[in-house]
Amino acid sequence: MAGTGTSPSTVPLYDLRLEPEDIRAVMEVLESGWLTLGPRTRAFEAAFAEHLGVGHAVALSSCTAALHLAYLAAGVGPGDEVIVPAMTFAATAAAVIYCGGTPVFADLTGPHDLGLDPDDVERRITPRTKAVCVVHFAGYPAAVDRLRELCDAHGLALIEDAAHSPSAELDGRKLGTWGRAGAFSFFSNKILSCGEGGLLATDDEEVAALARSLRNHGMTSGTWARQTRETEGYDVVGLGFNYRLDEPRSALLLSRLARLEPEIERRRELTRAYRERLADVPGVLVPNDDASVARSSCYVMPILVEDDGRRDAVRARLRDTHGIQTSVFYPALHEFTEYRRRYGAQSLPHTERVARTEITIPLFAHLDTRTQDRVVGALQEALA
Repeated sequence: MAGTGTSPSTVPLYDLRLEPEDIRAVMEVLESGWLTLGPRTRAFEAAFAEHLGVGHAVALSSCTAALHLAYLAAGVGPGDEVIVPAMTFAATAAAVIYCGGTPVFADLTGPHDLGLDPDDVERRITPRTKAVCVVHFAGYPAAVDRLRELCDAHGLALIEDAAHSPSAELDGRKLGTWGRAGAFSFFSNKILSCGEGGLLATDDEEVAALARSLRNHGMTSGTWARQTRETEGYDVVGLGFNYRLDEPRSALLLSRLARLEPEIERRRELTRAYRERLADVPGVLVPNDDASVARSSCYVMPILVEDDGRRDAVRARLRDTHGIQTSVFYPALHEFTEYRRRYGAQSLPHTERVARTEITIPLFAHLDTRTQDRVVGALQEALA
């Protein structure tokens, strides 16, 4: 079951396909009459924790909520700084501001590696720095091993924004498990998606307990616990939030989790095919290297146009002439109006170059070879 709403001749950037077992899983929840936080959510949390090899998984309403709670668990508050990449979605930095802290933007390693640059991070550490948040861009592992060493040496919390990387790894260890907490996204266009949803993963029992409490208004027990008489009442022990994930979404995630590994392997095959085909297209740079594909979740397929003045025209040509949807992952965060207003103009040359030249081309698990050839051919024509 696909749900893009595009015409048959359009090549979508992303295409969601649900299987009959996914529909049945959600229908069973609807028929049960219990829709809020409950047994399916617990089952999904246990399954995802096992998948990651981590002690605790706390399902939440969004990855933004996971980042917010991860920063709070790290003690981020007014006057504190968190170093974040500027090549990321707005939530990575916005969640720092929710805590009263200040995001400090750091640069990428370069156009061949879109991960956070540890050397630039180190230069930006001050006495006010409380944490570092690393994004595993497009599902490729950033230098989280070096960043972990850097954070340990300076007494900082390492937070992983693993929104792009639900099954990627470095040195045999899943991304999202290297730091104090990892934040995952289950938004509609993610590899493992349910519409809206997120998760905080951690090996720290105190972090997990705080996240479970704060996701549910700081209450000591939830509605399901009282429904099943695990508890008779509850106390409110903190100022929490409504960050719960509901049962239909948890059931959908649990069903789709069984296919996560084969779908990611298919994405890797498609990414390798793209890399091979794009190697012969002049004017295009493909970030990362061939070896890194095996460690990546291959969430999206980013390419860079070497001539930074042509990106928008190429995208328009792909859309209007060839019916191919593309996107930009991402505009430079520090150049958005809100962040310029708060923190003034900044210079991050690698980030700015990528933000002006990046095109995200179609990638999803059931993309076929013929459509890939169509995308590459259209790109070559648009650049000619």
